[in-house]
Amino acid sequence: MHPRRAALLVSIAVVTAPCGAAPAAAQGWPTRPLTMVVPFAAGGGTDVLGRIVGQRLSQVLGQQVVIENVGGAGGMVGSARVVKAEPDGYQFVVGSRADAINQTLYRRPLYNLRTDLAPVILVADQPTVLVTRKDLPASTLPEFIAYTKAHQIGMQFGSAGAGSTGHIDCALLNARIGVNVAHIPYRGGGPALQDLIAGRIDYFCTLSATIIPHIESNVVKPIAVLTGKRVPMLPKLASAGEQGLNDFEASTWFAFFLPKATPDAIVGKLHDATAAAMDTPSLQERLLEAGASVVTPERRSPDYLQRFVESEIEKNSAPIKAAGISME
Repeated sequence: MHPRRAALLVSIAVVTAPCGAAPAAAQGWPTRPLTMVVPFAAGGGTDVLGRIVGQRLSQVLGQQVVIENVGGAGGMVGSARVVKAEPDGYQFVVGSRADAINQTLYRRPLYNLRTDLAPVILVADQPTVLVTRKDLPASTLPEFIAYTKAHQIGMQFGSAGAGSTGHIDCALLNARIGVNVAHIPYRGGGPALQDLIAGRIDYFCTLSATIIPHIESNVVKPIAVLTGKRVPMLPKLASAGEQGLNDFEASTWFAFFLPKATPDAIVGKLHDATAAAMDTPSLQERLLEAGASVVTPERRSPDYLQRFVESEIEKNSAPIKAAGISME
């Protein structure tokens, strides 16, 4: 063979090899264990959900899903690690509403949630519940709205901290019903809840898993689950929608994301395997016990998650900007 022709063929082979390698790698994926990055400490709500789904996902994929907790900066450190990971499908992150909040809360977020991660699937929702001190003279949402409008100057609501989901949800609720109530940020949901039980603050917006034991113990007064319809984990509590507050949804969501350059075939395989895991009745039961429920099939596509993320960033930015909250 002529030397120049041989050199040309070698050059073509070098250039085209990566193009053929990616589909081949995607076709055989997964051939080894996967790492699920949970960007919060072990034992928290995100960690519990990740472990429940990860266990079943391991069975569906035929490969172990190893949970790795990488906390810091409100979940940004773990997500940023996956942003920088190899886009080979072997490392993904349990993203949540915290990621959307952080895009506005932090002056310099570690990544752009809109563009730096590949959306895979929206997994579950954990609804927010509005509860008040036991002796607040209101038992329904309309009564709460009327009372708060009349007494807002002297009222206070608590949260787990400035920029927390509970703070954002109560701020969104206040804006929706047209009140301006003082916010008391605490160093965690536990201290805020204790002050609510003691009657030092008037109301608190928190996740269902956190508040169910206290509702059952009758130490706080549940007013509404902040969703359009009732939720399975609190079947006796009327929703905001049922009580006249239409089109108001407050919940924390959880979703899977891969590095942005991950081949579509791998994104599709992880999506399908996760959807199969989510459709397992035993997994759904365990999530309900943890205060979460899997999302409906029409909300599971990568395209839906991309649009949802963008809308969540916009929705959560308004109360953060209005409150003038900013973190480095």
